[in-house]
Amino acid sequence: MLVWLEFTLCLLLIVVAGYRLSLYGDMIAEKLALTRTWVGVVMVASVTSLPELVTGVSSVTVAQTPDIALGDILGACLINLMMIVVLDFLHREESVYTRAHIGHTLAAGFGVVMIGLVAVNLLLTQAGMHIYVFHVGLYSPLILLIYALAMRIIFLYEQMQELPTADLSNQRYRATPLRRALIGYALAALVVAVGIWLPFVGKMLAVQHGWAEGFVGTLFVAAVTSLPEAVVSIAAVRLGALDMALGNLFGSNLFNIAILALDDIAYTPGPLLAAVDPAHAVSALSAMVMSGIAIIGLFYRARGRVLRTVGWASLFLLAVYLFNGYALYLHAH
Repeated sequence: MLVWLEFTLCLLLIVVAGYRLSLYGDMIAEKLALTRTWVGVVMVASVTSLPELVTGVSSVTVAQTPDIALGDILGACLINLMMIVVLDFLHREESVYTRAHIGHTLAAGFGVVMIGLVAVNLLLTQAGMHIYVFHVGLYSPLILLIYALAMRIIFLYEQMQELPTADLSNQRYRATPLRRALIGYALAALVVAVGIWLPFVGKMLAVQHGWAEGFVGTLFVAAVTSLPEAVVSIAAVRLGALDMALGNLFGSNLFNIAILALDDIAYTPGPLLAAVDPAHAVSALSAMVMSGIAIIGLFYRARGRVLRTVGWASLFLLAVYLFNGYALYLHAH
């Protein structure tokens, strides 16, 4: 019971901090005349992914639970893509696939590449094909290089497209100085860092219930570390900043995979992907499929909804997510 209370406390702290991040992120976008997509992909995504960062590093160092580290990262990617279904349901005016800017497909496409790189190397390492320098897999510097390239290309794309800056709320935030928004943003980010507590809670849950650590990491730990993305995205939609919401989700997936490279560096016994359960490949491939579905939905821009709830793309996203969870549950038992 005490473990579940600790788990719940982590959840509540992250929810409160996540909401504040969305508010201060929107303020900063307005004050600095930035596009909400860029704020979502870079500024908000990097902060909402802090729980994955601190959880991953502490998992592979202090807690020595590499399966929880990788399960958290891939599980967070799956949950972020699942959040598109929630946003599609909440955005009652029209489908998110028709309202959102098509430029989100760029970040989603880079997500497919980076997650695919993880899936390939996970299968290679499990087959005994270890390519690494010292204790770091060769895939880690490649992941960081692709992430830097993605940020650069997305920035250049937005400049070429001349996307509108976040100026819809000028009157709302006029009384708030930029300095206050930046301080509030930083304080909320510190609270989000409570994720360093999670791998220990996750390990205790796995031991008490006899669950596999990968199962706990992908479903339970990832659910909590993904709460900032969920809260920020829902709050952003309520603020009328749909592009910031989607940018946060796709940007967080890119940042999460970059975190995997940092976890690999911190894990000194050897390449991280060589020390984990091969079942993680199912999650990686599921995340690739879900990213592809999101790209199709954004590009096709279908207006129809099933029984006035969500679009067909959202139903496919939900189906893949449920399949992945069921597959991991069977493997854990």
